[in-house]
Amino acid sequence: MKGYRKILIAVNGSKEALTQGLQLAYDEKCWVTVVKVIPSYEGDLNLTGIKNIEDALNSEGAKAVAEIKDVAKAEGALIKTRLEEGEVDKKIVEVAEEENCDIIIMGSNKTNRFKKLFGKNVIEKVIDKASCPVLVV
Repeated sequence: MKGYRKILIAVNGSKEALTQGLQLAYDEKCWVTVVKVIPSYEGDLNLTGIKNIEDALNSEGAKAVAEIKDVAKAEGALIKTRLEEGEVDKKIVEVAEEENCDIIIMGSNKTNRFKKLFGKNVIEKVIDKASCPVLVV
């Protein structure tokens, strides 16, 4: 037992981090917050071809939260969900601090060569900024 009381699971589309995080939460008998961060849209809204871009982005966010809740229900877990907008790494760290989380769990994407050449990926940035441990699944 690690003594975790609150876990933050940051989802990026992969269900592996969510299921592994829920298993850890079950084992540790702790609270779970799941966060999905949507990057801010900074383009020209007139060029998107969508009349109301905010509604389109919100519906995608609602769909992601519904999928998260479905996985949690299948695992028999009670969770708190948060849908955030902004810079992904900053929002994850911000939510972890707001929720007083003891650990952040994130899924790993295979890093492509461009990310290696042009800077840190989101996981590395979260590890650098977080005041709690980060577990990468």
